[in-house]
Amino acid sequence: PVHSRRLGVSLGINLLPADGKICSFDCIYCECGLNGSHRPHLRCPSRALVVSSLEEKLVEMAADGVKPDNLTFAGNGEPTSHPEFPAIVDDVIALRNRFAPSAKISVLTNASHILKPAIFEALLKVDNPLLKLDTVDPDYIRRVDRPTGRYEISRVVERLKDFRGKVIIQTMFMKGMSEGADVDNTSDRFVEPWLRAVKEISPSQVMIYTIDRETPDHELKKATREELDRIAGRIRQEGLEVSVSY
Repeated sequence: PVHSRRLGVSLGINLLPADGKICSFDCIYCECGLNGSHRPHLRCPSRALVVSSLEEKLVEMAADGVKPDNLTFAGNGEPTSHPEFPAIVDDVIALRNRFAPSAKISVLTNASHILKPAIFEALLKVDNPLLKLDTVDPDYIRRVDRPTGRYEISRVVERLKDFRGKVIIQTMFMKGMSEGADVDNTSDRFVEPWLRAVKEISPSQVMIYTIDRETPDHELKKATREELDRIAGRIRQEGLEVSVSY
C-alpha cells in the first residue's frame, strides 16, 4: 500500500502488463510516461492471478495489522481496458467484504470506456468511481489528453450524468507550454464551461489537483496554490464538495 494524496492508505491494483503502459489516453502530463515509450511485451494479468495476488496481500496486511482505506484500481494505464474488468470488480468486492470490510473500492479512470454498458455497470458497483474530466474543450483534449481512439466529450458528459451523483470528478489543472502551444487550463475560458458541465453532472465530490511528479513534457508547470484555491472556491459556490491537492 501507498499513502495517497487523495485516498489515504491505498492498495493499488494494476490490471495492466507490469513491463509497460496501455492506455486509451496519451496524456502529456502522465507520470507513467507516453504510450509509445513504454510498449509492453507481457500480457495483462489474468483474472485468476489478480484474485490470488490480492487475497495473498490482504491476508499479509491483516497479519501485520495494516488496514487499507482503499483498494484502488490504478496502475500504469487505463484499468477499464482489461477485457475482464467487470468480473474482476465483482471479485475484488467479494475479497474486500471478506478481508477488509472497512475499505472502500476506488477506480481511477479516464472515463473513455464508460459508454460501454458493462464498464458503466461495473463502475456503479464500486464505492468511489473517480472519473477524469480535465476540460470540455475538444481542442484541449486533443492536445493534452490525446485519446488514442474515438472520444466525444459531449457523449462522455451525458454518460457521467447517468451516475446520478454517485461519481467523483477528478481534474488536472496545469500551466506551461507543449509543442509551442499554451496548455494553461486555469483561466475562466476553460474553467467556466468545465464548471457548468460539472454542475450538471452533480458529482458527490470534485477532486482538483496539479502536477506532482515528473512529466514526459518538461515545459509543463504546476498550477499555483492561489489558482487552485480560486477554482475550488468557484466549485463550492455551486454547492459541490471539493478537495484540493497542491
